[in-house]
Amino acid sequence: MTGKATVTGVAPSVRRWGVDLAILAAIGLLMGFLGPFGSDRVPVVGRYVYWMICMVGGGLVGVTADELLSRRVRVVWLRVAVVSILMTPAVSLVVLVAEHLVMGGRIDWSGFMRLHWQVWPILLAVMAVRALVWRRSPARIETRTVIAPPLPEAEVAFRRQLSAKRRSARLIAVEAHDHYLKVHTDAGAELITLRFGDALSELAGAHGWRVHRSWWVAADAVEDVRWRRGAGEVRLAGGLTAPVSRTHGATLKEAGWF
Repeated sequence: MTGKATVTGVAPSVRRWGVDLAILAAIGLLMGFLGPFGSDRVPVVGRYVYWMICMVGGGLVGVTADELLSRRVRVVWLRVAVVSILMTPAVSLVVLVAEHLVMGGRIDWSGFMRLHWQVWPILLAVMAVRALVWRRSPARIETRTVIAPPLPEAEVAFRRQLSAKRRSARLIAVEAHDHYLKVHTDAGAELITLRFGDALSELAGAHGWRVHRSWWVAADAVEDVRWRRGAGEVRLAGGLTAPVSRTHGATLKEAGWF
């Protein structure tokens, strides 16, 4: 079991280094094609060999340093800047040796110092490209309002006032009409004699919201909410719609509907 875990942990690391090598090789081929800093005067094969040594060899120096600093410096772009500055002397030495091997250049102090101003911007660009390749997308967190089914005892007092046909039906909304209430259910609507305030008291423990001065809606019956210019509309099960006032709109907003 331990051996399997070790192999699993090694695989992503090998893949990451493989991708890094591919990035560095691709940049080396591009630089060989462009031939900057007078390298275009070198024969084609030599030019490509020179830039592959510089980009792959020097790039691996930067990548190694970046991996070592990754746990100490968590901010990616700060680490890119730090690595490019600290590793410029080491990468300049790699480039100086490549110049000597491919172009016959001299290895001396003046040449070493000259290369710093050429190496640093290229190393910075390479490390920035690598950071973009490996950057992580921000975690996407989805939130959803979960409506629990109504507790039977929460609506029992209110349901006693409905007819037998609708007493056990699904409650959708309650609409105030003067001294009457129009109770909307999935078995149809029914008028009952009850004040809206008393109905709200009886439904206080039920899963629902007052969305208007004359409307109460069941939470599990809400299908969609639209809000425009300080007022809204809630679409309910069965094709019913109810207005949402500015005063009571905050309740639906807190529930995550808009």
